[in-house]
Amino acid sequence: MTNQLTGSSQILINGEFFACPEGSSLMDILGLLGLDPDRVAIEMDRAIVRKAEWANRQVPPGTQLEIVQFVGGG
Repeated sequence: MTNQLTGSSQILINGEFFACPEGSSLMDILGLLGLDPDRVAIEMDRAIVRKAEWANRQVPPGTQLEIVQFVGGG
């Protein structure tokens, strides 16, 4: 999941380094990763972040994210 962008912030997602545009929100990060916001939970620096905060919660350089996807089955 290594990604390089000019003018970017380096963060850690699920243990892998990722470059994202400076000032990105959690919702922006999900978009960059192609993840459906209705099917994930996010932990930011070891604290769960409520979905209502994702659009306005910026991700500073050095942030550690854990993103868990929900998978349905029968």
